[in-house]
Amino acid sequence: MKAVPGEGPPDARIMFIGEAPGFNEDRQGRPFVGAAGQFLEELLGLAGLRRADVFIANVVKHRPPNNRDPEPDEIAACSQFLERQIAAINPPVIVTLGRYSMARWFPGEKISRIHGQPRWIGERMIVPMMHPAAALHQPQYRTLIEADFRRLPEFVAQAEARIAQRSATAAPDKPDEPEVQQLSLF
Repeated sequence: MKAVPGEGPPDARIMFIGEAPGFNEDRQGRPFVGAAGQFLEELLGLAGLRRADVFIANVVKHRPPNNRDPEPDEIAACSQFLERQIAAINPPVIVTLGRYSMARWFPGEKISRIHGQPRWIGERMIVPMMHPAAALHQPQYRTLIEADFRRLPEFVAQAEARIAQRSATAAPDKPDEPEVQQLSLF
């Protein structure tokens, strides 16, 4: 079993967080490289993005046995690593893919109810979305997932505008020190 920590540019404006690596991800050591990853790349295209533009990670960094859902202790064991990734990348927008990553920010919510509805948590916009695999298993979700992804550029623009506004209205650095004049007694 390989660790699948995540990948993408260190200055990504968007971070996607899925659930856990699957078979193909475990073999290659990269997130979202199987069928769900291929669909994710299509979805990114709908948003005018490329995989190279975004950071992709999972809440769990190893493939659960028999490809089962991640368990609470596995999510907890990986949570500090994910926190460090988020802090290092510091993206203005995080897109949660599926219920396990969504539950980190929205415990007790249902993905079917809040998908595609961004919310601010601190200084970051969190956008819950259905996992791309949902459309592979239940094709009726494809149109809905595609519609959510088409709105991503709007969400990124909102997040960046808010950050720019906060930067412009932030308190200035310490005031300039008063100039000290030297007096000569001679």
